[in-house]
Amino acid sequence: MTTNFSFQCLAQCSHTKARVGVFYTPHGVVETPRFMPVGTLATVKTLTPAQLKETGAQMVLSNTYHLHLQPGEAIVSGGGGLHKFMGWNGPMLTDSGGFQVFSLSEMRKISEEGVTFRSPHDGQIIKFTPEKSIEIQNTLGADVIMAFDECPPATANRQEVEAATERTYRWLLRCIEAHQRQEEQALFGIVQGGVYLDLRCQAAEALQKLDLPGYAIGGVSVGEEPELIHQVVQVTAPLLPYHKPRYLMGVGTYQEMVIAIASGVDLFDCVIPTRWARHGTAMVLGDRWNLKNAKFREDFTPLDETCPCYTCQNFTRAYISHLVRSQEILAYTLLSIHNITELIRFTQKIREAILNDTFTTEFGQWLKKGVME
Repeated sequence: MTTNFSFQCLAQCSHTKARVGVFYTPHGVVETPRFMPVGTLATVKTLTPAQLKETGAQMVLSNTYHLHLQPGEAIVSGGGGLHKFMGWNGPMLTDSGGFQVFSLSEMRKISEEGVTFRSPHDGQIIKFTPEKSIEIQNTLGADVIMAFDECPPATANRQEVEAATERTYRWLLRCIEAHQRQEEQALFGIVQGGVYLDLRCQAAEALQKLDLPGYAIGGVSVGEEPELIHQVVQVTAPLLPYHKPRYLMGVGTYQEMVIAIASGVDLFDCVIPTRWARHGTAMVLGDRWNLKNAKFREDFTPLDETCPCYTCQNFTRAYISHLVRSQEILAYTLLSIHNITELIRFTQKIREAILNDTFTTEFGQWLKKGVME
């Protein structure tokens, strides 16, 4: 059993299941609820680790599938492991590669053993099994590693989703058996079940009995309607162990996070802040701004006067608009700094509101009817 990881709940909202906690890892603490930036290839795109630290980031993600293809886990290990290789000394999480493998629908074949697929890099045939995913993640060395799961698409019917959910559980048992670094790495299980609430409940109940260091809700960003996502999260999150961290995978909009936090979720990740930055888009107080718009060309105010980030403290909308129009790389860096800071600040504000028991009054506009019932 993992002993270097623990989760402590410090406070809970009196009207919802929203909570404040601290997740302890070998590389530091994560104050929850918290947004986690995505660094797919051992880098959060366009940012140095020092810039990333300044955004308020505490925990960062990397991608098992992509790192296996390039540069390969052996090279990462030779460089001292993922933390040292990329120069990030805070907590890290690697996903299992499951979502990426299953998104290769035209290039992969699923069996009980695992998934065989053709590398999009060089056409080589690669086989991912639960054991292989864990072996790669053990070699990479992140603090939190994810079980290899089958992530059915939103178009899957009930029979397909049921089969995938049952296989995900069997694969989880194999992941637990294969995990070789339990003291240094916490293995999180993933609840699947599509939009079928009874399947979600069954999966959560089965996973809870395994007493894992943490739990994730997967398969909620694969094309479903937002209302269905909210319903799945509201039903599933409270079923997961109270004294363990709960992680909602692939979610990072204001409303999605508020609804999930009200349901008892602690951790989030999403590529939105850096992806939008590369398209010249800023996130400002929950809105999406296209800096190519003419109205920004002569606007000499910061993106957000209340934002403490390097971008807002030093540059104007006009300057960033100029960089975006000129396709200068600095535009993507400055927008990524702001966008990540924006989402982390949002979850930090929620944390303060829960501590002050003002969550529902301060963030009520983001809550759909029914969340608090």
